[in-house]
Amino acid sequence: MTAEQLQSLIAAGLPCEHLDVSGDGRHWSAVIVSPAFEGKRLIARHQLVYATLGQRIQTDEVHALSMKTLTPAEWAQQAAD
Repeated sequence: MTAEQLQSLIAAGLPCEHLDVSGDGRHWSAVIVSPAFEGKRLIARHQLVYATLGQRIQTDEVHALSMKTLTPAEWAQQAAD
């Protein structure tokens, strides 16, 4: 799996205003900004992202994914800080 493939999977299943994925093929890091995260706790946000990956998590195709999940407002605030 490449970063581009992983990014495409997430983008296909979740509306993203910003999405950046990097990693080494097994361990990934992602910054995901989505309006779908509005009003959701961190665990619920992560579950939404995992849902876009489906069986790839269970089959170890995506071994580890570290996520920073933000709403558009949180992203804008972070950029302003």
